[in-house]
Amino acid sequence: MPALERAGAGLPPVVSAGLGVPTLHGTVDYANFDHAASTPALVSVKQAVDTALRTYSSVHRGNGYASRVTSAWYEEARAEVAAFVGARAGDEVIFTRNSTDSFNLLARALPRDTSVFVFETEHHAALLPWKPRQTVRLPVPGTPADAQAVLRSALATRHGRHRLVVLAGASNVTGEVWPVRELAAIARRAGARVVLDAAQLAPHRHIDLDELGVDYVVLSGHKLYAPFGAGVLAGRSDWLDAAQPYLAGGGATRAVTEEGVQWQTGAARHEAGSPNVVGAIALAAACHTLRANAAAVEAHERALGSRLLEGLRAIDGVETYSLFGEDHDRVAVATFTIDGLDSSLVSAALSAEHGVGVRDGKFCAHLCVDALLDDPYAAGPSTAVRASVGLGTTPAHVERLLAAVAELAEHGAGFDYTPTADGWVLAADADPREDLPTRPW
Repeated sequence: MPALERAGAGLPPVVSAGLGVPTLHGTVDYANFDHAASTPALVSVKQAVDTALRTYSSVHRGNGYASRVTSAWYEEARAEVAAFVGARAGDEVIFTRNSTDSFNLLARALPRDTSVFVFETEHHAALLPWKPRQTVRLPVPGTPADAQAVLRSALATRHGRHRLVVLAGASNVTGEVWPVRELAAIARRAGARVVLDAAQLAPHRHIDLDELGVDYVVLSGHKLYAPFGAGVLAGRSDWLDAAQPYLAGGGATRAVTEEGVQWQTGAARHEAGSPNVVGAIALAAACHTLRANAAAVEAHERALGSRLLEGLRAIDGVETYSLFGEDHDRVAVATFTIDGLDSSLVSAALSAEHGVGVRDGKFCAHLCVDALLDDPYAAGPSTAVRASVGLGTTPAHVERLLAAVAELAEHGAGFDYTPTADGWVLAADADPREDLPTRPW
């Protein structure tokens, strides 16, 4: 318990700290266990955005003072993100909308007839952008050694001039950390390139392209405490410079004549139009803050994540899930089910009765969840609940979640809920909570 009590000391604050939410028993401090989906903004990110908005202007389009400031900060944001991911000399850092956008950009930039190798455990953002006929789906592995053997065999079987291996840094479903260095080494020995999905890993652990041995990295600002609509694709420039621009438009062009178009090289080639400069600055501010507080962030999450998992495993009727075994290293994520209760009902009751926010369903990783929950000898659940710790989570929140899950497992929901197409809800006349707040404009 001492480690749990110390969790939270010296952490960068989030703007949602102390948020009060209505429950069926009154207003309580919001217990946020949905960080794996979207994180609240850091206070430092809000401050950076507020400052940037005073001089917000067009980027690379003018010599006015505001344009010069905005352009300079946009490129400084690129450099900050490059440092955060350990980009090498010659690597590009391209600002996108999110991880999904980044993967689709890379898919468009692949040389013709590139074979793509991707585990079925991947988030849909990393699983779906590739051309089906050129994609090799790798089965869900049972151990890290199994993952290495599967990849080694697939690369030995399917040859080609260009090959790309898609790897997750941490599972979107269970939070388990993948053996990226080992898998990347297997890919390199086979002459394949590697793209790392760091959306779930980057908020929690150090990322370094060279150290991990990967060619590209993808991440999202909204999972990095910068929810302002920016993502990143960073990595080797040759395929990106040789590809047609992701979007055709201003900024991506060097010259337009009656004879045709000369396109830019570098990041500008794939950033046509007025970019999301506020999102880029927010993302850079988050990267800077997380780098400066990495030790405190990791200690906080290890303490709370360990308590969360241990507590859930100790509750009768609760099942937790893993790909590689209960003791495998993971970021602070726990996926679980409660015997006899639909996952959507569990999440609805946790919110309405306890002020706890979790995620239920298949987490945009249907194949992975299906493999984890499949029991050929029983009609088990088809969806699960995911609780993910972050900077908006406190030790008291963990204890509240565990107590609430124990109560649900023993007694079921405390109120009557009705299943709908969008999940379980309370009857309107049985819900005394105040209506959602009016729109903020």
